[in-house]
Amino acid sequence: MTHLIFNNQGVGGLLAFDAKIFQMIKSKIEWCEYSHNFWHGCKKLGVECKACYMYRNKRKFDQDGSVVIRLSDATFYKPLFIKEKALIFTCSYSDFFLEEADAWRQDAWDVIKRTPWHTWLILTKRPERIIQCLPPDWGDGWDNVWLGVSVGIQESFHRAITLSEIPAKVRFISGEPLLEELDFQLKKDGKPLMHSFQWVLLGGESGDEIGPYKYRPSKLEWYERAISDIRQFQHVRIFVKQLGCHLRNELGLRDRFGGNIAEWPDHLRIREYPDYDF
Repeated sequence: MTHLIFNNQGVGGLLAFDAKIFQMIKSKIEWCEYSHNFWHGCKKLGVECKACYMYRNKRKFDQDGSVVIRLSDATFYKPLFIKEKALIFTCSYSDFFLEEADAWRQDAWDVIKRTPWHTWLILTKRPERIIQCLPPDWGDGWDNVWLGVSVGIQESFHRAITLSEIPAKVRFISGEPLLEELDFQLKKDGKPLMHSFQWVLLGGESGDEIGPYKYRPSKLEWYERAISDIRQFQHVRIFVKQLGCHLRNELGLRDRFGGNIAEWPDHLRIREYPDYDF
């Protein structure tokens, strides 16, 4: 039998544990080593969420992806016991700044603060909530936290504009699902927005072949335009995650989501990380 024992000080009062229950499984997401969820469930925001993989996967188990729940202590506190440094993405099955998770976020920040050897990648569609949800000692950003926003259509660049005004050691944009050609040379107050970012992820949409979660079209030209734009900013690194289900079929790729870099055209085989000590 495994036991997790806390005193009345929460995570700070962890007294005993069985290490086996804290083992983490490597993530299948190409740009991180682990994906960690403090809670599950989310509320959809706009067209980019239409084929959401969390909703798809929840449906397989007859679960409602819109129901937000805190995960067990055994899951919540796992990163405290992963002693090798790692890139950890949170939250892959929710949004870290989701309003419904406000009651649990301070405990999550506590885990992140107590694991300075990890680098935490926090990706959100709700950057307007970041400032009010940051810990009091955030300052110009914690050394082990990168902040990112999802931008799958041009209209969503407002998220990047909002994030550009929030202090962080590394800021990044996730162009996934990439649903149209994006203009990364967008300017804010007369200056290129990309001056405020260090990393861009690009990825095509995954989804079903039929039904409400069917993937949408994608074009190689969208990736080529994005890469060309971003290369104008020498400090910004690019990571092409996957080409998605549409291009998988169009190009005859074997990988389910078009994520095997060896199958791609040479000029798209780009997987870089920011110039930051992590």
